[in-house]
Amino acid sequence: MTGRDVRIHRLGGDDIPRMRAMLAMMGEAFDDVPTYADAQPDDAYLRRLLSGPQFVAIVALVEDDVVGGLAAYELPKFEQARSEFYIYDLAVDQAWRRRGIATALIDHLRPIARERGAWVIYVQADPPDTPAMALYTKLGAREDLCHFDIAVD
Repeated sequence: MTGRDVRIHRLGGDDIPRMRAMLAMMGEAFDDVPTYADAQPDDAYLRRLLSGPQFVAIVALVEDDVVGGLAAYELPKFEQARSEFYIYDLAVDQAWRRRGIATALIDHLRPIARERGAWVIYVQADPPDTPAMALYTKLGAREDLCHFDIAVD
């Protein structure tokens, strides 16, 4: 992947400092530091989130520095006894991009999703879903999105 060792690590309830480092890295990567830094939840909230069953945070580490991160949610379905995983945020520090880190983060999520009985992992990107975008534009600020299914296997 790189000349230096990159480790992929799933965060747990005791990984509050790494979660905060992931938030800081995402704020920089998305050029939106206020969203990721100004109103962070307290440690108890983050501990519950990281220990809970429906949120998954995975980081890419170089030594102890967070250079990539993925935040995903398991979404139990109502029409069948199965779930989907939604990648809510995925970012890699600008200096570490194009080295396979984002792919490694997703690849680390796959067995977690498979173990939980998920049938798909999905993520949204920019091109529009015209009917939904018309509704959301009427209600608020427009963002162009495209839906991708990522196979668990």
